[in-house]
Amino acid sequence: MSRRRLVRLALTTVAAVVVVALVAVMATAVIVVRRPLPEVSGEQQLPGLDAEVTVTRDDRGVPTITATTSQDLFRAQGYVAAQDRFFEMDYRRHVTSGRLSELVGDNPDALAADKVIRTFGWRRVAEQEWGLLEQSTRDALQAYADGVNAYLDGRDPGAIAVEYSVLGVRLDVRTPAEWDPVDSLAWLKAMAWDLRGNYDAELERAASYSTIGDVARVDELFPAYPQDLNLPILTAADLPATVAQQASATTTALDLDSADLQAAMASAAAALDAVPHLMGDGEGVGSNSWVVSGELTESGKPLLANDPHLGISAPGIWEQLGLRCEEVTAQCPYDVTGFAFAGMPGVVIGHNASLAWGLTNLGADVTDFFLERVDVEGGTTRLDGAEVPITERVEVIHVNGGDDVELTVRESVHGPLVSEVLDLVGVGTAPVPEDAPGRRFEVALGWTALQPGRTMDAVLAMNVAEDAADIQAAAALFDVPSQNIVFATTDGHIGYQAPGRIPVRANVAGGPVPSDGTWPRPGWDSRYEWQGFVDPAAMPRALDPVEGIIVTANQAVTPAGVGPFLTDDWDYGYRAQRIRELLTDAASDGKVGVADMGRIQVDKHSPYADVLVPVLLSLDIEDPFYDDGQELLRTWDRVQSVDSAAAAYFAAVWADILAAAFADDLPDGYGPSGGSRWLEVVRRLVDEPASPWWDDKSTPGVVEGRDEVLTRAMVAARRELTAALGREATDWRWGQLHPAAPEHPVLGGPSLPGVIRNLVNPDPVAVGGGSSIVDATAWDASSGSFAVTAAPSMRMVVDLGDLDASTWVTLTGASGHPASVHYADQLGPWSRGETFPWPFTQAATEADARDRLTFTP
Repeated sequence: MSRRRLVRLALTTVAAVVVVALVAVMATAVIVVRRPLPEVSGEQQLPGLDAEVTVTRDDRGVPTITATTSQDLFRAQGYVAAQDRFFEMDYRRHVTSGRLSELVGDNPDALAADKVIRTFGWRRVAEQEWGLLEQSTRDALQAYADGVNAYLDGRDPGAIAVEYSVLGVRLDVRTPAEWDPVDSLAWLKAMAWDLRGNYDAELERAASYSTIGDVARVDELFPAYPQDLNLPILTAADLPATVAQQASATTTALDLDSADLQAAMASAAAALDAVPHLMGDGEGVGSNSWVVSGELTESGKPLLANDPHLGISAPGIWEQLGLRCEEVTAQCPYDVTGFAFAGMPGVVIGHNASLAWGLTNLGADVTDFFLERVDVEGGTTRLDGAEVPITERVEVIHVNGGDDVELTVRESVHGPLVSEVLDLVGVGTAPVPEDAPGRRFEVALGWTALQPGRTMDAVLAMNVAEDAADIQAAAALFDVPSQNIVFATTDGHIGYQAPGRIPVRANVAGGPVPSDGTWPRPGWDSRYEWQGFVDPAAMPRALDPVEGIIVTANQAVTPAGVGPFLTDDWDYGYRAQRIRELLTDAASDGKVGVADMGRIQVDKHSPYADVLVPVLLSLDIEDPFYDDGQELLRTWDRVQSVDSAAAAYFAAVWADILAAAFADDLPDGYGPSGGSRWLEVVRRLVDEPASPWWDDKSTPGVVEGRDEVLTRAMVAARRELTAALGREATDWRWGQLHPAAPEHPVLGGPSLPGVIRNLVNPDPVAVGGGSSIVDATAWDASSGSFAVTAAPSMRMVVDLGDLDASTWVTLTGASGHPASVHYADQLGPWSRGETFPWPFTQAATEADARDRLTFTP
């Protein structure tokens, strides 16, 4: 949705004047920029170690840490993370604790973010989680924090990161506070927020109703998952008998006054928009992951692939590394490699000596908006005719260079009240039903991540998992965010497991709103309360399916009506079905290998073209100038390749079709983004040329049909691309319109001088692919830009027959320091679909080592 904007863009104004002084002393700029670069070879003391620890780095600066104890291993991991990426870690903890104003100063967007996140209470929940964790997990978190703090000890801010030098010209930049283990836990809340379920769709339904005014027509814009076209992850035959059970929710007609609903939801939406998206936002956030049985592979052992689709940033989201106990024992059980988050111990996605695992966003509905009838004094809400107190607490937000701000946080029994956090007009002036005089509406957010959980236990448990039972046990602890887990083992098994804390919603027959979580819920009616959570034992799972392939790409998990109710708002399965078809073809032609898996990851075939190109080619465009674009489609292979002229033209046509057919029906800020949902909507309408959706309401007195809208879109696209890319249609290139431009979250925005932007922002790269394509470089069709908004944040392929034959790449590079050669050295290869060898065994990592650092006690 175009109204979504990353807070980072506004935050850059903080540094707009800061850099002037830095530019004025360019003679020392090189020293300032290079000063934070860490020593990666030689010998250094690290307090608290039991024995020596070695850190080797390969040609891309990726570290492998080897230690004799778990505590030493995580202490060294914390030290290395701080060496490479401390500002990123510090920025994240300021965001997740609602203290961004302390870092970036007096800025309206930073303050708004702090207010909403303090209202959520992410840090408070993380503090509550500490006591729930296993002692071994707390030990790992503490050792990690000790390593971070050992690196910070005695270093002034300018020696830690260049960002502090830039911010320090204007702001009071003090020595960073010590890292606390809870800082690591709080990051899980940001991860859960960006990967939550259908909250965006819930808002969009409510907003769309305000202009469409018809529930049935709104539902047409949120069609059911096309089970007859795109398979779910699992079939009923794949599931254990204990899981194959009917548990779906019913829906009823909406009967709540639309003015009340819209005023409440608009205010809540504005508040929630203030939260920075640290992992990405919008329909492009998802992932691909799949496993192939050894019966279908060259090695006779399984293959596993994963490429999470997240926001693009500099530095990238992932930290590549290996963690190895010199001797794997019960006391030191780690021998794992993969992708971690700077600021958190362990590996999030990767493999050990026995098992590989990948994650994709399950997209379960774990959030609900509860409309609350609050008394005029604001002290109670109504529930089943009784008054229920609202709890309050006061938070103090410190603003660097400004006055402190006091915030009163209010919570109902359903969650924090988010509708008046930013003092926005809306909810307080909304009328209330006649049977509730003296009340106003407010909106509470119910979200599973606001209850303390044990996800950190789950992360470390997966690091040492060896089989399906271990994965199932870890998944039972993986509360948020709910993810699809695919796994494969070196002894030949493949499997799937769905984890997550999923609310159980009662079927409310004849209620005022649907009870399945797709619309806001009446907080005054206990029938809409969550009825607990799905039993982890009932979550879908499978082991060694007969087909020998498991594909997860954010599509439906099980056939309709089978298994626990998870959500009705899935990705519509076009990526997943394409991957399945390519794997089946590869297996039928022989045996699937690592190279085949890599080629599938960068497949750029467009399902949009399959739906629309035959219809577009059937239409007449008489003018030879405007016909040039259409002619490109006649010989197009329907592949969104970086150098394709037809791909550029088709993307412009698609954006124009969406604008003409749907934007006029929707409220401002909710234009069609063009993701898989819109593809499914258009697929169903293509065979209805007289559908009222085709009519463009901006042309009163004229009723357009499908053919007129499509023809106009082709003509308009020709004009637009002529202005943007030149008169000769054959010279157009999709990559010219579709760059991936990673941006620094604080110093990378357009308000800064070019010298700073060029330092912290890698050069944009032209890429192919697109939304709902396997090579998922998403873009927002409602924004007026084709630039990449989310993309494969990494790609990995694991060969369980020869772990050293595995491959990987990340979006930017291993380092968070802009002056490092490893800041963006993988971006070019990533953009071209290339990957690098991924050594694992001790012999292989030693052979690949370029630098060696020894930590001594």
